[in-house]
Amino acid sequence: QVQLVESGGGLVQAGGSLKLSCAASGRTFRSYSMGWFRQAPGKEREFVAAISWSGSSTGYADSVKGRFTISRDNAKNTVYLQMNSLKPEDTAVYYCAASSHYYSAYDVSYNYWGQGTQVTVSS
Repeated sequence: QVQLVESGGGLVQAGGSLKLSCAASGRTFRSYSMGWFRQAPGKEREFVAAISWSGSSTGYADSVKGRFTISRDNAKNTVYLQMNSLKPEDTAVYYCAASSHYYSAYDVSYNYWGQGTQVTVSS
């Protein structure tokens, strides 16, 4: 069982930055690949970024590539999402998720989900 708690969301102006954190419980964190997803009002949940268990491999949605960076610290049981050059269209609830499979852009691959943190980007 893995419990995930996101933090770091908030209100920011377009062009600004935010860093999201996702703290995981349990001693098996390092065995999970991790992902970030987001869901805007009235839209489907979409993939943002993912990272392998070791941190050596990452993947990004085209919409955030070059602006967002996913990273993890296995010693702290935490995964991060650094978001730069934020746009109003990045406004959404951001969720972190843990997968016992290889890191993936598909939400069905993920076993555990956090409660989400709101990110609002004003124009």
